[in-house]
Amino acid sequence: MLTKDFPGVVIRMELIGRSIRRGDDDATYVEAAAGENWHEFVLWTLSQQLAGLENLSLIPGSVGATPIQNIGAYGVEMKEKFHALQAVDSLTGELRRFDQEACKFAYRDSVFKHELKDRAIITSVTFRLPYDAALHTDYGDVRQELARMNVSSPTAKDISDAICNIRRRKLPDPAQIGNAGSFFKNPVIDIGSFASLHEKHPRLPHYPSGNAQVKLPAAWLIEQAGWKGKTLGRAGVHEQHALVLVNRGEASGAEILALANAIQNSVFDKFGVRLEPEPVIV
Repeated sequence: MLTKDFPGVVIRMELIGRSIRRGDDDATYVEAAAGENWHEFVLWTLSQQLAGLENLSLIPGSVGATPIQNIGAYGVEMKEKFHALQAVDSLTGELRRFDQEACKFAYRDSVFKHELKDRAIITSVTFRLPYDAALHTDYGDVRQELARMNVSSPTAKDISDAICNIRRRKLPDPAQIGNAGSFFKNPVIDIGSFASLHEKHPRLPHYPSGNAQVKLPAAWLIEQAGWKGKTLGRAGVHEQHALVLVNRGEASGAEILALANAIQNSVFDKFGVRLEPEPVIV
């Protein structure tokens, strides 16, 4: 997210192309150029009868951006289906291959946001899609939407359709109202801190996150702090989803950042939890 005019040169990645590279005894490997539209790529894999990426349907952006953020939604993270990527080192001009370990994936994080920030130019990504990929319908919203669709034994395409319906209903279209999608990460805290927080706020939703840690829904924290649907200047929080910050009209990047900072401070004052932004802020 830009908070002011950027004095440098912006290069847009527009490499396109997608293909089934190979298969082995357990999975099919598919490769897409970094400039491919992510949602269109997901739909293409489904048209090839390949399951695995359906829970990540309708996430805006390009294929090349997905490893940087390690995108995730409705119980699935990109890293679970990731095999490898190619990137150009902007300092040396070398074309490098990165496997799962080299990418250092974490929750909404990767090496490309730290050591290789502004250095690695991702050119293509390869995904490993198992033949027996488990379908994820754990989220209540997904189960309810499938029931609304009268689907009792869903296919991967059914799950994709359900998630598209949910996202279109709950999230604003960036083409209609400016937004950067989910603005804050769901905070992860240690189990001891959670126990103390839960005692004060027994209705606090929570999910296990491994390694004696607990994930909290940022949207719930923001809503409880009174920000859902609220406007600050020309920036605001969306009425349907508290994680989405929207531009009400001609708001600058600095105004969006001011709103984000106000939300962070409110949530910290109420819960003692510090929210972290998902977008890169320049």
